[in-house]
Amino acid sequence: MKRLFLLGLVLSFLFNLAAQENDPRWEGLDKELNEILATWQAPSFAVAVVEKDKIVYAKGFGFADYENKVKADANTLYAIGSCTKAFTSSILGLLRADGALDFEDSPRQYIPNLTFYNDELNSLVKIKDMMCHRTGLPRHDGSWYLFPTDSKDDLIKRIAHQKPFTGVREQWYYNNFMFTAQGVIAEKLTGKSWAANVKEKLFDPLGMKRSNFSIPELEKSNNVAFGYELDGDEIKRMDYYKIRAMGPAGSINSSVNEMANWVITWINDGEFGGKEVLPANYVQEAMSSQMVVSGGTPGAEYPDLHMGNYGYGWFMSSYRGHYRVEHGGNIDGFSANTAFFPSDSIGIIVLVNQNGSGVPSLVRNTVADRALRLSKREWSKERKERQDKAKETQKEAQGSTASNRKEGTNPSHALQAYTGNYEEPGYGTFNITLERDSLFVILPLQKLWLKHYHYDVFQPFTVEKDGIDKKEDSPQRFSFSTNTMGDIEGLEIKIEPMLDPIFFKRSPELVDVDKSILEQYAGEYVLAGQVFKVYTKAAGTLHVFVPGQPEYELQALGEHQFAIKGLDGFKVAFQQKDGKFGELVFNQPNGVFTAKRQK
Repeated sequence: MKRLFLLGLVLSFLFNLAAQENDPRWEGLDKELNEILATWQAPSFAVAVVEKDKIVYAKGFGFADYENKVKADANTLYAIGSCTKAFTSSILGLLRADGALDFEDSPRQYIPNLTFYNDELNSLVKIKDMMCHRTGLPRHDGSWYLFPTDSKDDLIKRIAHQKPFTGVREQWYYNNFMFTAQGVIAEKLTGKSWAANVKEKLFDPLGMKRSNFSIPELEKSNNVAFGYELDGDEIKRMDYYKIRAMGPAGSINSSVNEMANWVITWINDGEFGGKEVLPANYVQEAMSSQMVVSGGTPGAEYPDLHMGNYGYGWFMSSYRGHYRVEHGGNIDGFSANTAFFPSDSIGIIVLVNQNGSGVPSLVRNTVADRALRLSKREWSKERKERQDKAKETQKEAQGSTASNRKEGTNPSHALQAYTGNYEEPGYGTFNITLERDSLFVILPLQKLWLKHYHYDVFQPFTVEKDGIDKKEDSPQRFSFSTNTMGDIEGLEIKIEPMLDPIFFKRSPELVDVDKSILEQYAGEYVLAGQVFKVYTKAAGTLHVFVPGQPEYELQALGEHQFAIKGLDGFKVAFQQKDGKFGELVFNQPNGVFTAKRQK
């Protein structure tokens, strides 16, 4: 029986291969796709085309492992990035069909710890708004990308501090957090993880046996692609990025052969292999326009490419007279595009192991013209000409661009004063340290060198394994600010393009002081008849008490310097006199006050 089954698989494969080679639409396609690979210096890509309920073309080009020249094929696993989103929303579509929720419900009904930035968002945002990017929140991607976590609850809590840039349902704007929240809604309703829901309800019925949800799973698999970036003319390997708790927004890894089954389901009203996988009414709704992405009329250059709307995890557009549903995906070292033409029963999947690549759309359009029997367009050639022209224009502009840097300025403080922890509750915490004569930013996944730009403004440069990448010309700036006490209170970074710079509040680095030294500060200090009692506790902490006020803990900042815990801008210092600590100096926003120690 097993031999007959294997024989059936072989015959099926040979039949599909023969059909693929005999279809006149694919004549010369391999040559054309190899030219795209070479022109854009991509390590590899894989492409699959489906028609009705069959794969009619599927191949890999180039190398999944570029260094060892391991070829890619239609079964090679790639990170698909945001092509994940349609899977996540589909779980909610299935739950709605079961009567577990309604898209008009508030997401806060299902996620108890979800709070938005203001009352308007809390009262108006519906699940449907999250599914089609119309909550009024910008991306805030720096929050999850720079400060990763394994806790979805932690990500959900950050949303309360993330400012909107417009009102609910007033403007479309992409937001990954809202798709992670959808995954959490499903988790709360089913009692299962997002990954378990997708596997059980979608992967298993579609035979997507090798597709997975994380980098650790990918690394344990065989026939996988490594990610790369193009640095000048050099193809450089990139580390995998572990999306972790943001998984429902973009962590799936798959192959074009398995993604083909997903697309077949969409062009067959939710059915695969004669069985319903997705409700037909959800399929129609999800690939229909729920929010306008961009208005305007078609341009002169591409008069037959127009309309830009969004459904549930899908973009809608008109492509040369054909209704197209698609979504791209990008994550470190990988780019992807999943597209289908429901009226034509045609689908195309392109997966590429090149960072921020334009190859997926070029391959998709090139293949689509053949699959839809349209006149040929030189998509790759046209884009290359535009890119070369843009580079030349940029090069000419560089000579006439003046820097806004103010020469001859210096930081307002010694560099040590800029060190400490910097926190923003909607993002996270990072540390700034002083190493020799330079400031460095220590983020969870990277290290930055801060080069003085002017005044209290510094420019960040990435610290690579082989040194500081000084080739970068990042427009990013770290702008430090000073409080009324004259201390560095924090810094602003323009992380979110749609909002003003994000402010990270500074807390100075605390130091450990031996209890025996702390005991030398203990005693009573008098100021204007008021007695201040200083004492240690068994836990090795130092405290000050003033009658009529709470007890305050003192946190050591350095030699004889302390911050008053819970009181921003309030510090104390113990000053020596005749070999003993005879004065307690309070440095606070309304002045400096000195208390004398009682004998």
